[in-house]
Amino acid sequence: MVKNKQTVLSVENLRVERSGTVILRDVNWRVQRGEHWVILGANGSGKTSLLSALTGYLMPTSGEISVLGEIYGESDWRELRKQIGLVSSSVRQMMADDEPALATVASGKYAMIDFWGRVTRTEKIQARKLLRQVEGEYLADREWRVLSQGERQRVLIGRALMAKPRVLILDEPCAGLDPAAREHFLQFLQRLGAQRNSPTLVLVTHHVEEIMPVFSHVLILKAGRVLAEGKKAGVLKSKNLSAAFGTRMKLATKAGRYGLKVW
Repeated sequence: MVKNKQTVLSVENLRVERSGTVILRDVNWRVQRGEHWVILGANGSGKTSLLSALTGYLMPTSGEISVLGEIYGESDWRELRKQIGLVSSSVRQMMADDEPALATVASGKYAMIDFWGRVTRTEKIQARKLLRQVEGEYLADREWRVLSQGERQRVLIGRALMAKPRVLILDEPCAGLDPAAREHFLQFLQRLGAQRNSPTLVLVTHHVEEIMPVFSHVLILKAGRVLAEGKKAGVLKSKNLSAAFGTRMKLATKAGRYGLKVW
């Protein structure tokens, strides 16, 4: 593969097969600097498997995944996956109830749950800076148990950013949020993605309502294959969504936001 300084993430002819079942087939996807992506698909479409492959937890049967031009299997995958931050419900559920938010963010440097080490002064400064970036500086001394779901998501984003990833994957980050908290969180994502030093965002969701204007590209999966991918305006169409979810849908837009009518 020829390295391209503008390519952040590349997936070529990815195939994942387990026990005779093909989970992902012929997946091709490339993410360039300055792009923010949404991955859409119904349950069973392959979203979770793709994320697991991207973060080095699911080995491909064939194909190639590269991060910043470095290829999984040829480079140290433990170092490569540090370039991909992940915020998911599985991480959220493993946090210690009595851990303050500042320590949670700092632990991202070591990818450690229930951090037991000593946080250095430099790490505290960096963690506070990241809490400020995710609009949660006031949470620094609050324990995990008293944080709202939306506050926990912001803290986990700060934690993921502690390792300075080039890609930040948000796996259904609005799950469990009430309508008001969801909208506040989405507006926060809009501001985060618009920051000059923001990593490339990849939002995994079932809901077009969560696609904020800052997201520029869309990847739609169906039954382990890429149904459509590219710039949002060309991919986010009623026809593609109807095919992806197996029912007739009409996409509506208003002020840069989306909605769906289902028949």
